[in-house]
Amino acid sequence: MRKVMLAGFLAFAYVLPESAGAAELKQETTEAFNQYVLLTEGRMAQELRDGHTFLWVDGFPEPQRNRLYTQLRDGEIVIERLETLEKEKRIKVPNGLVHHWMAVSFVPGVTLQQVLTLLQDYDHHEDIYKPDVLRSRLLNADGNCFKIYLRLRQKAIITAVFNAEFDVSYFPLDESRTHSRSHSTRIAELENPDRSDEREKPIGKDRGFLWRLNSYWRFQEKDGGVYLQLESLALSRSVPVLFAWVVNPLLKSIPREYLSRLLTSTRVSLTKKSVAAWFGTSPLMKPLSTRFFLVAPYSETAQNEGHSTAILPIQERILCAPQKS
Repeated sequence: MRKVMLAGFLAFAYVLPESAGAAELKQETTEAFNQYVLLTEGRMAQELRDGHTFLWVDGFPEPQRNRLYTQLRDGEIVIERLETLEKEKRIKVPNGLVHHWMAVSFVPGVTLQQVLTLLQDYDHHEDIYKPDVLRSRLLNADGNCFKIYLRLRQKAIITAVFNAEFDVSYFPLDESRTHSRSHSTRIAELENPDRSDEREKPIGKDRGFLWRLNSYWRFQEKDGGVYLQLESLALSRSVPVLFAWVVNPLLKSIPREYLSRLLTSTRVSLTKKSVAAWFGTSPLMKPLSTRFFLVAPYSETAQNEGHSTAILPIQERILCAPQKS
């Protein structure tokens, strides 16, 4: 097993970067990914219309659903890889690889409004989500619609940094439920980031680690806190067949680790703000400092004392897009 892992490391670290320099986002790749997004968003719209499965865990049979809710309230993060089908067939994306993941967590002791306030504080995402977000800036806000800039850092064995812009919209459903949609509008990989010779590589003509990134959040306040659900769709270059057996498992693990860090960072930040707010409103506690409360610091491994990040071993799910009547 160690020899296989070493072979994977060497293939990815030495062979892939050399070939990755010639990656190009082709029109057929973009069109296939757009079709995948269209069908996936169609399934999401149907779920929201039906109203029975606002959260992903609601779609499971009652015994498993109750078990999942218990594990979420115990602090676990549930992450699962998904795949959308078209007429029960896989959607082929030529020269591209779709990363489709679902992650759910629970933050106790906070309100829906507190969650939305944190997530819409885009100027401070670089503080909340470092090291994955190196810089952040709100470019424009119009009601529940936002245009934002993020400098993203992607690190496995190789580090890649991107300038990215997103259109984000929030859709309140009622007092306890809101969902949002974020589409990348521009992603440019950086060469020599934070150096005097920093420059953007031509868009769509880079190493192909990240060409598109869409995020779909759902928030529901109940059970004394807020459930956070994030469904992520990303597009990267495909891997040469010769190395696919080694590299694909690593590429598929990167979104899993990223989503775990993202939800953990959100939970830790909300917990800190909740504790700080409680100190500010309690006349008995104003003289004290928040350092007396156990709120674990952020770490790159997302292992926070007092905040379990266990990931449940759920099998991959295949999702069929709703059929047109």
